[in-house]
Amino acid sequence: MDNENLRGALRQTNLQNESAEYLSKRDELRLAEIELMRQRERVAELRRQLPEGAVVEDYVFEEGPATLDEGDAPTRKVRLSQLFTGPDRSVVIYHFMFGKKQTKPCPMCTLIIDGWNGVAHHLAQNVDIAIVAAASPTALRAHARSRGWNSLRLLSCGANTFKYDLHSEDGEGNQDSTVSVFSRDKDGTLRHFYTAHPSMSHDVKERGLDLLCPVYNILDLTRNGRGDWYAELGYGTRVQASGR
Repeated sequence: MDNENLRGALRQTNLQNESAEYLSKRDELRLAEIELMRQRERVAELRRQLPEGAVVEDYVFEEGPATLDEGDAPTRKVRLSQLFTGPDRSVVIYHFMFGKKQTKPCPMCTLIIDGWNGVAHHLAQNVDIAIVAAASPTALRAHARSRGWNSLRLLSCGANTFKYDLHSEDGEGNQDSTVSVFSRDKDGTLRHFYTAHPSMSHDVKERGLDLLCPVYNILDLTRNGRGDWYAELGYGTRVQASGR
């Protein structure tokens, strides 16, 4: 197949009125998208090749009943080691920005966790996931109930140093959003594998968790892009009407 026919075969539409300029720029974009995909794969490979991580303690969390409709009591103690449901599995924990100095749930964290709840049954085929917050089990479960988070383990860590040790809480109790991944050696040793924060550098403040959230990636497909849009806990009548 010659180059012209190949480009035709790789067209994304069958529209007949697209200009030559549009088709040329769209093909340039396609090649850039391929390079971006390959760069993401290179980054993922670098992540997988990280050397052995630090040994971590078997943190103790507090967890309420198995389902949200059972109320909030009694609570039980759950260790990090108990989050692993099988060998050769990772535990992925989202640090919810809620509790202590963060008296209201973070809207951006809520947006991300909304997505995790929707795909939790898919993730469970390969990894174990949990949401951890400094908020009390009652406060955490009340917010989860308002969002319909019925597929996630919700753990309170207000009484331990988990969030501080993973740098999602400072000494004054200010909170940050974070994702952390843990592994378990064959002898039961718990290790930190990977942690990422929204801030990546002095000039990259809120992009470090982009991969966790499809919303911004979908907005990036549009002419207007993501702009300065920010998540809210509620959007009023306009979005409700559009969802009918």
